[in-house]
Amino acid sequence: MIQNQSAISRSDMIRCALCMDAPCDAACDKIRPAGLLRSIWLQNEQTAAQRLADPNPCITCAAPCERACVRPTEVPIRDLINRLYYQVRPQCETALPENEDRLRCDLCGIPLENPFLLSSSVVASTYDMCARAFEAGWAGACFKTICSLDIHEASPRFSALTGSDGGIAGFKNIEQLSDHSVAENMAIFRRLKKKYPTKFLLASIMGKDEAEWGELARRCEENGADAVELNFSCPNMAEGGLGSDIGQIPELVERFTAAAKRACGIPVLAKLTPNVASMGPAAEAARRGGADGIAAINTIKSIVGIDPHTYVSAPAVRGQSAVGGYSGNAVKPIALRFIAELGQNPALEGMHISGMGGIETWRDALEFILLGSGSIQITTAVMQYGYRIVEDLKAGLNLYLAEKGFSNIKEVMGLGLDSLSQTTDTLERDTVIFPRFIGERCVGCGRCVISCMDGGHQAIRLDASRRPRLDGKKCVGCHLCVLVCPQQAIVPGAKRVRKGRKKAD
Repeated sequence: MIQNQSAISRSDMIRCALCMDAPCDAACDKIRPAGLLRSIWLQNEQTAAQRLADPNPCITCAAPCERACVRPTEVPIRDLINRLYYQVRPQCETALPENEDRLRCDLCGIPLENPFLLSSSVVASTYDMCARAFEAGWAGACFKTICSLDIHEASPRFSALTGSDGGIAGFKNIEQLSDHSVAENMAIFRRLKKKYPTKFLLASIMGKDEAEWGELARRCEENGADAVELNFSCPNMAEGGLGSDIGQIPELVERFTAAAKRACGIPVLAKLTPNVASMGPAAEAARRGGADGIAAINTIKSIVGIDPHTYVSAPAVRGQSAVGGYSGNAVKPIALRFIAELGQNPALEGMHISGMGGIETWRDALEFILLGSGSIQITTAVMQYGYRIVEDLKAGLNLYLAEKGFSNIKEVMGLGLDSLSQTTDTLERDTVIFPRFIGERCVGCGRCVISCMDGGHQAIRLDASRRPRLDGKKCVGCHLCVLVCPQQAIVPGAKRVRKGRKKAD
């Protein structure tokens, strides 16, 4: 079984709270169910299944884990673990790697033990937080943006949109930069590098002018930073002319990048804003300024929800709100689009790309790597699930690399770029792939008919036994039906056919 195919969906465990110090673990003297459930949630079923020992510990068990659950009767823990053992485990074709050597990579020539870093945000804002993350297995952290501004945060400052699986799909914040002084942050850097000398410390900075960009870069290097990330992209700045205001003006990107580069001898990355039509001009300006790499994307300017009673958007602060930064899994397609644009730009060849934006699972991270990212930064998923997710990020990616026969991350970087066009005019349009119906999965709900009738080409009907039938003269192969089927009972057909050929029922 290919590691990126999920055998168990999130909907199977949608009521699992993914507890801290999970009661189900305390109730079981054979295994630790909580870690297995988290692996399912994070699309890492094969690793979880292979961690189960023979014989199956759950087959004759009375399931005390389920009685101990904070949602007793709602999470089928024993059934889920049995499915890992009997459905997933027999299909595992590649044994778990013995070490994590395949994950070793670098950021602008500086070694990383794996590609996973915390991105500049609240999740990397204190010594204790970074230390706990490093102990958990993160390769490094991009510390929350350091500045000389007097930062006063609003309350509340977060809001979110939830998905059907119970998780946060989109996340909005109106948070700003580090509220510690520059001196306090420099002391944190020194402590971190003394205790964790092999962990990568990326210092995010924001200055008000060339002198300040240079001074902050210099001080970060002197106090142990391995590289500097220039925040040209925060959408939440109270003062104009900072953050994403800079990232939209290539001339400023070039000037401030050059100022930072002149002042320090460590690698410099420009973190660019997605609030532009194209990231190319700013990225090329950063290169002209001497940048060694690009970090992207930062959050997207957004409005999330309007209260129908107060008429105020969320988060509401004393009856007022503001446009803020949108993140979470919902922004991943937009982030990937910009990463691909950077990866395909010949003017940026050789520059390191540190990718971020909606990454929750190892599969998400892999997609960024396939489009050219050499390192991965994560915030929102950590805010939801904690630093512990790095276990599944590393294990899932490591198993994938082993399964595919890759010996390191660099062999995978950019493999998805050659098949990708920035426009649709290069695509072949003379053939069709008809959908195929899997009868044993179909429950006759008719969702495919509704979608095809009202959003497609009226090519599907239900017969007398409530089974879908396809009219090949009308079907255009759009695959809307494949996407909406709640039973996954519709899949793409095996062959392409020339347009004009009728597909029989």
